[in-house]
Amino acid sequence: MTKPPDLLFLMHDVARLLRQDADRRARAHGMTRAQWVILFWLERQPGLSQKELSEILEVEPITVARLIDRLEARGMVERRADPKDRRIWRLHLRPPAEPVLAELHDERAAMHAMATADIDPATEATMTEGLRRMKATLLTECRGRAPDRDPAAEPPMKAMA
Repeated sequence: MTKPPDLLFLMHDVARLLRQDADRRARAHGMTRAQWVILFWLERQPGLSQKELSEILEVEPITVARLIDRLEARGMVERRADPKDRRIWRLHLRPPAEPVLAELHDERAAMHAMATADIDPATEATMTEGLRRMKATLLTECRGRAPDRDPAAEPPMKAMA
């Protein structure tokens, strides 16, 4: 008898395939997925520090610094000194990032359409709610969050979501 697919393996495989597709799409635009994720986060939360961004992306600060160097060289991001602490650089988008972000949003929409092509809206809503609850539970358990907070309301960490 064949065992049914394991949920955790399926989630891992879907996430891996989405990352591979995002890598391919980013390369087609002359960028990396990591650069796109940075632009997306800075659009969502202008003024993040390099340290905060490295924690969100779960990479070393030097990795973020190098990625920011490349984006800064392209005129898409600028570092601004923190008004309260000169040791901290706050990151902000510049106008050349706007057309890239428009492409990013178009690519995300295409990825979403591709990934959900054979899924009816009710099933997608159920899956989304189930994943939201799983995320809330994991954040509560793994990070020791207080149960009165809604950790599912936090934005996704590494995803392009």
